[in-house]
Amino acid sequence: MKRFANLCISVCLSIVSLGALQGWAHEYRSGAVSIEHPWSRATPPGAAMGVAYMVLENTGDTEVKLVSAETPRAGRVSIHRSHRVDGLMRMEHLPDGLAIPAGEKVELQPQGYHLMLEKLNGALKAGERVPVTLNFQGADPIVIELAVEAPGTEKEASGDAEHHKGMGH
Repeated sequence: MKRFANLCISVCLSIVSLGALQGWAHEYRSGAVSIEHPWSRATPPGAAMGVAYMVLENTGDTEVKLVSAETPRAGRVSIHRSHRVDGLMRMEHLPDGLAIPAGEKVELQPQGYHLMLEKLNGALKAGERVPVTLNFQGADPIVIELAVEAPGTEKEASGDAEHHKGMGH
């Protein structure tokens, strides 16, 4: 009987762990485009800006371009790239979109490519999911959900929060 109880406990813990992992590593696919783990970080009350990160993959034979995005949680979503120029981090708006070459992945990450969620209509709270529609040239739109993570996560430790403070965002 004790073995059976231990087995039940092990199975339950495995199910809980699997559920936690699935919540973290969510994925979306439409045709040749897939989106891996779209996430954002929680924002303080009254913050006007948020960010979105993810991995975009194009398994097709032709280039696809992320040209825009929208969410009911922000007045506008824009595509940006941060990069180092003369030792300083700079952020540039990509009005023509972000190319995803055939057979390649492009990672949106702190201090790199990212989406800016502008004019937020409320704080992004840890644990919530934020719907976003990604619009592509060469592929159908994909509706995803950003997993909002608490400040201080491993991803944020890269210094992206400090980066955005100094860029007017």
